Amino acid sequence: MMKLLLLQLEDYMLPCVNKAVFGFDCMGCGMQRAISLMIRGEFLAAFYMYPAIYPLIGLFTIIGINIFKKIKYYNKIITILAIITTSTIVVSFTIKTLIN
Repeated sequence: MMKLLLLQLEDYMLPCVNKAVFGFDCMGCGMQRAISLMIRGEFLAAFYMYPAIYPLIGLFTIIGINIFKKIKYYNKIITILAIITTSTIVVSFTIKTLIN
């Protein structure tokens, strides 16, 4: 059942418009595949595919929790996680661009 769901999920992944138009990856390329790998339980492969996947999950988790239960230092936590996430995206994109 899970394999069928994953196969259907992969059939509906969106193509990167940036890559199609300009010929190179954008800063979000690999995120959908990383999520798919995480669902399969391939956590290290998901990190290699898109290193910012884990800071993003942390960021969205804190945002989701705060909707239902207010967190005391929410603004500081969100700011720190946003900086970590953005830094990870920019650094990994730069490294990927320089290597390719």
